[in-house]
Amino acid sequence: MTSGPAQTASTAQGRGGVLKVVVTLAVVLVGQALLALCLVSAQQLLVPRNMPFGVSGPPSPVVAEVASRAGLDLTSYPNTSAVMEAANRGELYGAYLSTGSADTLVVVPAKSFFAQTELEPAFVAAAHKLHRPVTVRQIAPLASSDPVGAVTSLLLLPLLIGGYLAAVFVFKAAHGVAAAPWRAAILIGYALVGALLTDLIAGLAIGAYSSSHFWPLLPCFWLITSAVALAAAALQAMVGKWGTLLVAVLFIAVGGPPAGGLGTYLLPVYWRNIGVVLPAQNAVTLVNRVLYFGGNDISTPLTVLFLYAAAGTAVIAWFGRIRPARAAARGTQTSSPRGAQTSSSLSSPGAQTPSPPGDAAGAPGRRRAVIGMLVALGICAVMQSLFATTYMSAGHAPKASDMPFGAVGSSPVLTEAQKKISLKVIQYPNVAAAKSAMDQARVFGALVSSGGTNTLIVVPSMSDLAPLDLAVRFEEAARGTGQKLAVQQYAPLPLVPKDPFGLVQALMLVPLLIGGYMSSTLLMTATGKAAGRWRAAQLAGFAVVSGLVIDLIVCYWLQGFPSSKFWITWPICSLIVAVVAFVAAVLQKLLGPIGTLVTVVVIILLGNPSSGGASGVPYLPAFWRDLGPYLPPRNGYILLHHTIYFDGHGTSQALINLLIYLVVAAAALIVLDLRHTEADVPTDATEAAAVSVPIGAVP
Repeated sequence: MTSGPAQTASTAQGRGGVLKVVVTLAVVLVGQALLALCLVSAQQLLVPRNMPFGVSGPPSPVVAEVASRAGLDLTSYPNTSAVMEAANRGELYGAYLSTGSADTLVVVPAKSFFAQTELEPAFVAAAHKLHRPVTVRQIAPLASSDPVGAVTSLLLLPLLIGGYLAAVFVFKAAHGVAAAPWRAAILIGYALVGALLTDLIAGLAIGAYSSSHFWPLLPCFWLITSAVALAAAALQAMVGKWGTLLVAVLFIAVGGPPAGGLGTYLLPVYWRNIGVVLPAQNAVTLVNRVLYFGGNDISTPLTVLFLYAAAGTAVIAWFGRIRPARAAARGTQTSSPRGAQTSSSLSSPGAQTPSPPGDAAGAPGRRRAVIGMLVALGICAVMQSLFATTYMSAGHAPKASDMPFGAVGSSPVLTEAQKKISLKVIQYPNVAAAKSAMDQARVFGALVSSGGTNTLIVVPSMSDLAPLDLAVRFEEAARGTGQKLAVQQYAPLPLVPKDPFGLVQALMLVPLLIGGYMSSTLLMTATGKAAGRWRAAQLAGFAVVSGLVIDLIVCYWLQGFPSSKFWITWPICSLIVAVVAFVAAVLQKLLGPIGTLVTVVVIILLGNPSSGGASGVPYLPAFWRDLGPYLPPRNGYILLHHTIYFDGHGTSQALINLLIYLVVAAAALIVLDLRHTEADVPTDATEAAAVSVPIGAVP
């Protein structure tokens, strides 16, 4: 008699569980797709767009020639002095000074290293074509500790994520009370600690910038972290726990990609306009101008960041003090239970009614809250310090070491060039053999010397930085030895027009990694278990679908790589997602929610910086170069990149490593699932998603 209703209830419960899993994975998929769309579309094609450029003197045919092909916004200045003043203030990306006898091209590397690499060759080539003598003059050169202008972007990571995580962790430690009256003071205090840690690590410890910038940058870091933390807490106060995810979407997924660390006027116009009203781009502008332009013209970024901080503080004060005080005052004017209930209902879900002074439960509760927040902020400080350490140490000053390089014949140019760049030279009998090595992704370039002529062949699809680096070093060597040098590009499969620098594979790797551990993390919190009978199948199914979605977005929507590689790229994307998801599930089964943090450390804080990315493994410092082969991100990047542009050559080791990870993690997950006990997991999915969503969204 009772079996029917019991069976019906069990069936309904089973259907509810399936629906919960499907909805959870769908949310992860949407977030992953949004991150991939924003990140790749903002940074895949970095070319001048309405770029401020100064001109002085009579109209020059050289400027007309370049401006017809590059997106320059020309501003005329009355004399050379006016141009130089504007360049020194950071208002221009470059300038062209034409005179009666010779011309001068002014470049401003500190505004954008990539813009310089676009503008300088274009103007020099046009001047030579039109038989105009031209000299190049640098204004605001980059420091030796920041040769490609990466420090500003790398500083943004710990500051942006530190502020976000501070708001999230304090919110969690306070059990979802987002607008307590002390919230703003705590976050501002933490922001100072986080800013000091970032400044100490990046500046004094790593040396990414000179010690003279320590004090000027400290208040900037404090303001940036405060603005993000207070704005995040304000949104949490207004919409509750979902404010956490809203901040992640606005400030990280959408706001991070148009930060413009490589130059805001290289971004698509719509992304540049979006970034103007968000903290990340203003933070980059502020830090860059303090570092390289003496703090000139920082009123706009300061105003925007102060407005975020002030608005966040006002919202927190309203929900944490003013509104509860008004409700309490109204409550004291009525003695009826109905009136008391009504006044209580006027408070926001995030507001907290203070305990009476003599409340016995108030003091222990407050002590627990204080201890919880101290622990939470300690974890946040550790995470912020790790972001400041790992990414900065791995990428602030890329310098080639033992770069595989081919040579055909012998030349003093090669010997001279090796004094400036570290090469691992491999001799080849002829050009065909050298190009065969390039086809198989074994060398980054080659010098062909025969009959007194020297030809440098570079491979743009191997690295975004190596072709320029090799060309500069070998041209210097050729001038030093009195030799002639020609530079040629060669690629087995040319880079697509929408990815002229070969950045897309490094960009699309980020959402693949994040999607992997987000799927496992949110399934854990949605089901209350880190594993289950069908967990491996659920994660594998998600990996297949998410790999397809990312492949579709990047290949067909954004045209980030050749469409002929669509079908082979899909299983690779799915394999990367599955590996990370399975590893995360095992760690979460053993450690509970702490397993998510461990996964973030292993995959994002250690794995992503050691992947080599678009620049290539030779540009990593020794520690990161040696660590990368043992972690999934580098193996995933090599498998993805070499399959697309080098027909799968050089991918055997990467594929084997990823398959080992997959098989071992799957087996461990099955064995661990036989255990009847596991670490406790939270019941609120937003708690885990708060940590998962933003990590790795590199601006």
